[in-house]
Amino acid sequence: MRTNIEERALELAEYIIENRATVRAAARQFGVSKSTVHKDLSERLESIDRSLYNQVKEVLEYNKAERHIRGGLATRKKYKGI
Repeated sequence: MRTNIEERALELAEYIIENRATVRAAARQFGVSKSTVHKDLSERLESIDRSLYNQVKEVLEYNKAERHIRGGLATRKKYKGI
């Protein structure tokens, strides 16, 4: 099961950048935990590829800034029965 951790970190980074995906979506796509995705992207990636790390950080900061809106929409959808 354990693959090359550096390759996984690079694949996760590329996926998140291409799809503007959340950590949760990337974890689901790659079959790993959110903690693994976060550790790969916030700690390991920085020492592997600094420019890719900066791009991923930008996407993650955007997602963090928008999460309260997504949460509100999910709650609205839940109670409207959509």
